[in-house]
Amino acid sequence: MSTPITPLADRVVAVREAVKTQTASGIYLPESSKEKPVIAEVRAVGPDVKAVKAGDKIIYKEYSTTELTIDGTEYLIVREEDILATV
Repeated sequence: MSTPITPLADRVVAVREAVKTQTASGIYLPESSKEKPVIAEVRAVGPDVKAVKAGDKIIYKEYSTTELTIDGTEYLIVREEDILATV
């Protein structure tokens, strides 16, 4: 689970879970109706992070992240205070 990003202070680097393309009943969802999930897997933590560790799944505030793509992987940088819960 290494990442090319090293977070600073109370930041966490995570990767968002894949968007579901089909409902539980088997209906395929069009691209326009898919919501970005607010669950991600933690890949790296900064030195001041105390509540989560690499490998944890987190629920975070949707509009409080920094998103960037490196080598085809979309990473999120989230402050520890914007993490709402672990799953």
